[in-house]
Amino acid sequence: MKEYDVIVIGAGPGGYTAALQTAKNGLKTAVIEKDSLGGVCLNVGCIPSKSLLKNAELARTLRKDSRTFGISCDNLDLDYSAAVERSRKVSKRLNQGVAFLLKNAGVDVFFGTAEFTGPHVVHVVLNDGAEEELTAGSVIIACGTKPVEIPGMLPDGEKILNYRQAILQTVLPKRVVIIGGGAIGVEFATVWNGYGAAVTIVEMQSHLLPNEDAEAGLELERSFKKQGIKVKTGTALSSVEKTEEGVTVHLEQDDKESTVEADQVVIVVGFRSNAPDLGLEKAGVAVTSRGWIEADEMGRTSVPHIYAIGDVAGKVLLAHTAEAMGRVAGDLIAGKDPAPLRYDLMPHATYSHPQVASFGYTEESARAAGIAYKTGKAAFIANGKALGLGENEGWVKLLFNAETGVIIGAVLVGPEVSELLPELSLAAAQGLTARDIALNVHAHPTLSEVIMEAAIEAVSEN
Repeated sequence: MKEYDVIVIGAGPGGYTAALQTAKNGLKTAVIEKDSLGGVCLNVGCIPSKSLLKNAELARTLRKDSRTFGISCDNLDLDYSAAVERSRKVSKRLNQGVAFLLKNAGVDVFFGTAEFTGPHVVHVVLNDGAEEELTAGSVIIACGTKPVEIPGMLPDGEKILNYRQAILQTVLPKRVVIIGGGAIGVEFATVWNGYGAAVTIVEMQSHLLPNEDAEAGLELERSFKKQGIKVKTGTALSSVEKTEEGVTVHLEQDDKESTVEADQVVIVVGFRSNAPDLGLEKAGVAVTSRGWIEADEMGRTSVPHIYAIGDVAGKVLLAHTAEAMGRVAGDLIAGKDPAPLRYDLMPHATYSHPQVASFGYTEESARAAGIAYKTGKAAFIANGKALGLGENEGWVKLLFNAETGVIIGAVLVGPEVSELLPELSLAAAQGLTARDIALNVHAHPTLSEVIMEAAIEAVSEN
């Protein structure tokens, strides 16, 4: 049996960050990872998808807007497989970087499947078939999630795909139906539409990005339709029928049935916890009815020396949240006193075209919580930087507490708006008001001026 101060189960953004933090704090650390260092995000999620989105941006500009920029593309040749190859190189480089950091920090890495055999003992079946028994004073669970699968419509990698299969395939589908209008669905739609595929996106809720501000979802839908992406909201998936040509997707909306013919269907309707695979009952760790590990705002589970961070804790399923939770857990175990995380201030970013970004309260959630609020809103349509970029769709909407004027939320739709979030979430964390933001001079010309203008509108209405 190998002894450690800390065992980390899972080497995604939360897991490897936690391992580096505990090692930095002088604790002997082991990481167990059954697949690839960096987890879903680095290997088949947020990192390669951003590479593909950059390629798609170039493809879209050359296909649709080249003459606007004085470029002739009469014999344009777009190689989608080259875009995928580039995305794999980006992921590989970062994967190797994580391996270097862990090795340099003295962290032992075990590639295999972990299972608790006791509160302090983790049994590992290595990928080569060998077995190891590890014990530690503290354990950090960062094993993430897996995609939800629909009975009767299981992915086969050819005609019915999950996100992993979709992001790895090198052939561009000519016609594709995406089931699920969340962040992953709209990003895939952006990529494939950029390359000229006929894309239909289906969402059961009333608007795209159903966890975001409704107005933002409707703005994205309007833009998608202008780009030629077909959007069917308020629509349920009934079944998928495989055909010689591809698939027939059966849909239902308002008790009316319809079908869409396509080469492929991609199902991205959510995720479920990997925690049930860990034998948590042998460690005494409590889970919710949906399989998420019960953990407090510091990541502490029902067992004092076991922590749950990242997606498996079911709080905010985002890579940067997992990283932040990993640093907190790593410091707590080392006896330090880290500040608790503000989950209400966690930034959300969707890298569609246009982008959507947000944090804190939406108008819907503020009303549901009984919070009196006021808004300030400004559009990109007259923003000099946006006009220069040729991307002036969208707007910024800021929410402020009506009594104190302190910012409590924001939603942004437009070019590179994910880069504008830190100013706003920092302002909220520091209790800044609409007037504070309005008085902060923003460089000209920048996209961030729209934030200032939205704050000025909120102040002028006061």
